[in-house]
Amino acid sequence: MEFRLLGAVAVATGSGELPLGPAKRRSLLAALLLRPNRAVPLEQLIDALWPEGPPARARTVAQGHVSRLRALLAQGGADEWGVRLVTHGDAYVLEMPESLLDAHRFEELVRLAHDQRSPDDAAALLREALALWHGPALVGVATAGPLRVAADGLEEARLSAVEHLARTYGEFGDHARAASLLHAEAVAHPMRESLAAALMRALYRSGRQSDAIDQYHRTRTLLADELGVDPGAALREAYAEILAGCQETKAEPAPVPALSSDPAPRTDGPDLLPRPPRGFVGRDRELAAITAAAERDHAVVVVTGPAGVGKSAATLHWAHTARARYDGVLFADLHGFDDEAGGDPGAPDTADVLREFLIALGVAPRELPDTPGALAAAYRSRTEDRRLLVVLDNARTAAQVRPLLPAGQGSAALVTSRLRLDGLAVSELARTVDMGVLDGPASAALLAAATGAEERLAAEPAAAARLAALCAGLPLALRVVAARINARPQWPLAPLADELADEQRRLAFLDVDDTGVAAALRLTLLALPADAQTLFGRLGDLPGPDLDRYAAAALTGTSPADAATALDRLAAAHLVTERAPGRYGMHDLVRLYARGPARDDTPAAPDTDPGEPLVRLLDHYVRTALRATATAEPDDRPCCVLPADVRPDLGGPPLPDRTAALTWFTAQRENLAAAAGAAHAAGHDDRAWRLVVLQWPSVVSYVRDDWMPLLEQGLAAAVRLGDPDAEARIRALCGWVLTEEGKLAQALDHLERAPALAARAGDPSSEATALINLAVALDRTGATGPEPLAHLARAADLAHSVGDVLTELLALEHRARSLLALGDHDAVLACADRGLALPGAAAEGLAPLRQTLLRVSRGAALLALGREEEARTCLVRAYEDAVRQGFEDGIQRAKAQLTRADSQTATRR
Repeated sequence: MEFRLLGAVAVATGSGELPLGPAKRRSLLAALLLRPNRAVPLEQLIDALWPEGPPARARTVAQGHVSRLRALLAQGGADEWGVRLVTHGDAYVLEMPESLLDAHRFEELVRLAHDQRSPDDAAALLREALALWHGPALVGVATAGPLRVAADGLEEARLSAVEHLARTYGEFGDHARAASLLHAEAVAHPMRESLAAALMRALYRSGRQSDAIDQYHRTRTLLADELGVDPGAALREAYAEILAGCQETKAEPAPVPALSSDPAPRTDGPDLLPRPPRGFVGRDRELAAITAAAERDHAVVVVTGPAGVGKSAATLHWAHTARARYDGVLFADLHGFDDEAGGDPGAPDTADVLREFLIALGVAPRELPDTPGALAAAYRSRTEDRRLLVVLDNARTAAQVRPLLPAGQGSAALVTSRLRLDGLAVSELARTVDMGVLDGPASAALLAAATGAEERLAAEPAAAARLAALCAGLPLALRVVAARINARPQWPLAPLADELADEQRRLAFLDVDDTGVAAALRLTLLALPADAQTLFGRLGDLPGPDLDRYAAAALTGTSPADAATALDRLAAAHLVTERAPGRYGMHDLVRLYARGPARDDTPAAPDTDPGEPLVRLLDHYVRTALRATATAEPDDRPCCVLPADVRPDLGGPPLPDRTAALTWFTAQRENLAAAAGAAHAAGHDDRAWRLVVLQWPSVVSYVRDDWMPLLEQGLAAAVRLGDPDAEARIRALCGWVLTEEGKLAQALDHLERAPALAARAGDPSSEATALINLAVALDRTGATGPEPLAHLARAADLAHSVGDVLTELLALEHRARSLLALGDHDAVLACADRGLALPGAAAEGLAPLRQTLLRVSRGAALLALGREEEARTCLVRAYEDAVRQGFEDGIQRAKAQLTRADSQTATRR
């Protein structure tokens, strides 16, 4: 288990990230993680959640988020890691080993780096520390107040570590690397004078005197324009040093040190590398991973990632940095995803590459063998005693790559591909380096580097940040946006950002000539089989953030096994990402492409009705939710049946027990809400209200978890459908949630209508549930008349008339508690005896729990009547039942009454 603050606030487990839910819950977790193992008062948590001022029910909502967070941690196996969220009076403590927190590990690594005598050791620790960052700190929480202050403090610590790492690079002469590191941060923090001063020195010492002086003047101008101040001492000193020539006049960037076992590199070897990429920024983690993988003998490294993510740029950058380690460098663009590739490139293209490589290695053209096999043999012979770096860009298949791998023991091959090329991992023990999208600061740095217009971007920081964010971290998109900016030098950035924000035009904006996001995605998609293309075409309109193989099967009308194969193919091509085991999502720009009406690159779908995939998906969710509800609450009656025109069952996930069912509801909450919205928007209200009401086990378990927007959506569908049964059930659930939230007037507005609607629908169980909820709400208002008791009595009779034991027990349990409060102890005994005589005491689920609460009420009534021996026997039985059931509420209530009995006995003595 790992807790993350350095990026999006998250809790990672072996089975994926926990679904933390809304921003308020993430804010609460962040506030606790910032003070691990220390009591955080509830008032401080409220300040963190509502920096603008808390609402009237802030304490209740915050406590609800604590309860939900505690449940999520338990589901993630927190106990195994020594993690507990405990209550201390009016405060909470997140007890945990601090090594599980990325911010703590970051601080420890930075502290250790300060203690190192060797610059190499210090640099390694600092790189490890900075690799823990996955974006700005505390993403996804409140953007003001205490958490904003904490995020700023963490960012300050990160920048200090960056500056320390740059100084360390300078200590062993790698000033170019220091400048590259500092440049990205200086762009993101243009008025941080210490960064600007360090960058100036690094630029000067790497032989870039004019760039160093330009950096000083840009910073001086920005400070004057924005703050009205002159440069501080650190900046002035750096500038004076450069002008006075106090440092080395022309320090060449240090080459990457050769390994101690490396033979001396040849000076006459081939060098086919293209020029290094322009505007390259970031990627420290990926470059370090390539370095580690390339140090093995016969190393094969596959750099993989989605189209446009910058695989080629990172690989070329690394190759130029590492070229001094090798006798020579060979390079070939295999054009694996060009239009003309069409299919498997095959031997002729490989043979052409082999001929080019052999000529570069000194073979005269007239001496080249004729056949592909002979060419491959000659290549192996020429490379077996050399230490070569071979870069194979844009590969499509493992078979295309294998003949081009060098034979020398100390050689390395770098392969880039949009596919994973798992065959190379099997046959060549290749290591894979996944290239993901850039984080926010790196995106901003790349945009600045690609435009070369730092001043223009600095003049409109909000618009520049918006442009970078809309590119969703994809380097190709950022470079196209840079080209658009440079092509319109007179335009302000804000209109460009508005144009990019239009989802209908975004992909067109991100295409220039034959280069762009849509073109790259099209070529990736064309390389896939028809089943994967068909599924991709359905994903653009997928409601919700992700899907599993069962939902994919519903979309395509295939089996889950076939859908899983198609998902694997899309994942291998990085068109979807496996965000949690078995659950796949899409990058924002990929989803836009999948949704695009102009896309004509997928095979014709077999459905004649374009809305049919959505209906199949909705019915899959309805069917699975019905199973999950029945599994979670086996002794309760179904709240609905399948739609009359339900589509065939294509298979669903296993739900063996209550825990699995509730876990499914939690994992699918966002998908179910999105599906309900899509159903209502498409006119499938019969599905929409079912998808809402079927979530009642989750609603009951986590009642203060902001359910009303979903319930109101379901109510709108029920009202438009004109179905009194649907409307009654939704209003009853709305009323209960609003009652628990303390919004009694709104609750009664729903609950006073629900019983009549249920009666009109002819469902006694539904009417009984509505009457119970109405009685509870009236009781919370302090109503003292007979009305609540009458509602509960009628509810019990209605439920009894149709054999609904669970609802009858619920009505009797509430009635007994109300009678006890009124002091009508004989009526309590009659009510409890009726409930305890019903079947269900030996069953699993809610029925025996409600009978336990009836037994507590019966014991309390006996105690009040002076029948102490009977009362004690009844309460001990209730306590033992509650312990056996693991029923915490029953345990506490029984213990309270037993304590009262002990006190009563002691007083009499």
